[in-house]
Amino acid sequence: MSHEFRLTHDVDLQATPEQVWEAIATGPGVDAWFMGKNEIEPREGGRASMTMPGVNGDSTVTAWEPPHRFAYASEPDEDGGFMAFEYLVEGRDNGGTVLRFVHSGVLTGDWEAEYDALRKGNPLYLRTLAQYLEHFRGRTAVPVTAFAPQQPDQDLAWAGLTRAVGLSEQVGEGDKVHLTVAGQGVDGVVDTVLAPSFLGVRTDDALLRFVGGDGVIMTGHHLFTEVDQADAERTWGEWLASVYA
Repeated sequence: MSHEFRLTHDVDLQATPEQVWEAIATGPGVDAWFMGKNEIEPREGGRASMTMPGVNGDSTVTAWEPPHRFAYASEPDEDGGFMAFEYLVEGRDNGGTVLRFVHSGVLTGDWEAEYDALRKGNPLYLRTLAQYLEHFRGRTAVPVTAFAPQQPDQDLAWAGLTRAVGLSEQVGEGDKVHLTVAGQGVDGVVDTVLAPSFLGVRTDDALLRFVGGDGVIMTGHHLFTEVDQADAERTWGEWLASVYA
């Protein structure tokens, strides 16, 4: 069974259209707020790719009109499923920008669950984009993906995570966070939350993202420091293992 879908999201950003374009249409820019490690060939017909543990996604750039319109789409799979992404950038007189993100395509199989995840998840990543442009604009990030051990359900996974970062399960934006990673204290503030599946924490040099579903918590961190990606992923993997030990 397949389902055609189209989701549209608008977000106000504290950046110029050119700065927004740099964040959405270049590999290093996307690394600073989305998932995995990204590469984008800057032309219509070019290749766009995203890699992270267990996932390798390739797409083709279908629109390249800097700094106003950028789009790309994956090739349909055997069942006809595919995803397409379009960014429409409009400057404002006050120096800000309105970004419209259109996510469309065809979902197959258990499409209801996937559609619900996209409907909830897209605004969270756009919120991360806004945080990046406001607090870390122009800085290069190291993306860090690590996975926690499987838990019996998502509520238990969420309880373990919030406890580990010094929060109650009823966490809210603006709450102070403290955790210890590899013997080093990390302090931050909650900037985004959707219990029990997403916790975003901003520190002085990172956007920490904890993403969960079906009893598994993973990181989608963006570290704005000179660190080795493999070492950082190993460190955060060990931290997650200790949280659920």
